[in-house]
Amino acid sequence: MGYIHQKNPTIIPVPGNKTIEEHFGIPSTNTNDISIAHMIAPPGWGEPFQTPNFDEWTLMVRGKKQIEVDGETLILSAGESILIKKGSRVRYSNPFTEDAEYWSLCKPAFTLEAVNREGD
Repeated sequence: MGYIHQKNPTIIPVPGNKTIEEHFGIPSTNTNDISIAHMIAPPGWGEPFQTPNFDEWTLMVRGKKQIEVDGETLILSAGESILIKKGSRVRYSNPFTEDAEYWSLCKPAFTLEAVNREGD
């Protein structure tokens, strides 16, 4: 078959009440060259610094997301996007008062081993 029609993305359980619906990736479609996920991060959510072994694109749908990358702090707003290149030290958070809704694409696909979170 020349396509994969994703009707039931895989829900990935994560701490902090963040919602991850993975459409393509290792858990959902056994695809390791890319992962594509829809995410909603609630106010107050954050994760530790990481130095991933993959490139990660973020496309904001609504709200804002704070990104600390290589010593610089950026705010990504709805309608904006960013590429964090593999090997960068990065931390994602939502210190704002509304949900941050966005799409994340990782190439190669996200894995816990490749994300290299500090404290793991």
